[in-house]
Amino acid sequence: MSKRNKIIYWIATLWLSLGMISTGIVQLMLIKEETEMMKHLGYPLYFLTLLGVWKLLGVIAILIPKFGLLKEWAYAGFFFAMSGAVVSHLAVGDSAKELFGPILLIVLTIVSWYYRPENRKCSAN
Repeated sequence: MSKRNKIIYWIATLWLSLGMISTGIVQLMLIKEETEMMKHLGYPLYFLTLLGVWKLLGVIAILIPKFGLLKEWAYAGFFFAMSGAVVSHLAVGDSAKELFGPILLIVLTIVSWYYRPENRKCSAN
């Protein structure tokens, strides 16, 4: 893996991790703005706890060494959660401003996944 690719991987992965940790903590704390947003989107409030826990566990999965299959699931979970957020905001007619965060996290998820080193990939064995 080239030095350039390592740098791209770690920048994307650290930004992704920071974004998922910060939003996961806010969701677990049931901050007023988050609970209002979930109601606005039409989801039950317990989704905040589920998303918060899954985000924190996903960050642990992508940062620890080895466990390639677990990393694949974490990346997939991040992609599904953030693409679901985009679709949800579009479905209720939210502005483009509401789409920025989830789209940024989707891009970071894809970049981190694409540039991950060989020792962080799922082996075919």
